[in-house]
Amino acid sequence: MLKPDFDDIFMDLAVSLAKRSHCIKAQVGAVLAKDTRIISIGYNGPPAGTHNCDEEFPEVGCERDSKGSCSLALHAEQNAILYAAKNGASIEGATIYVTLSPCIACARIIFSMKIKKVIFLDSYAQYKGIPKDEGVEFLRKFGVEVVQYKKKREEAA
Repeated sequence: MLKPDFDDIFMDLAVSLAKRSHCIKAQVGAVLAKDTRIISIGYNGPPAGTHNCDEEFPEVGCERDSKGSCSLALHAEQNAILYAAKNGASIEGATIYVTLSPCIACARIIFSMKIKKVIFLDSYAQYKGIPKDEGVEFLRKFGVEVVQYKKKREEAA
């Protein structure tokens, strides 16, 4: 029986975590891992203890900023990185698995935290209807490996 690859396990977990999001516009999950071990997890939403968009603004979602993004939420990558940092976990050299490629703001944080690799499922640019993945381009320009996820091993029948 073939064992699942860790990339598959971590991306499957990121996809599952995205379902925890209270955002009514997009659900994004992230897993921060190093040497086959999970450091931290996250999904997009407002800071803990504030509110849940799907409960407080069920019809329209929360207020939008000038770029049309949620003005209240942290992105999945931000939540995973912040939780790890808050708890003193070593992030340098880690890989982050995320269901949507990083926006430019998240890319700057990923680079600054010395995360070495980003594996993403879907394109942020395609989701937002913008011409290019600025976050992906930024990370690649400064030496961070960024790859779009492709399942490595199919489930054994």
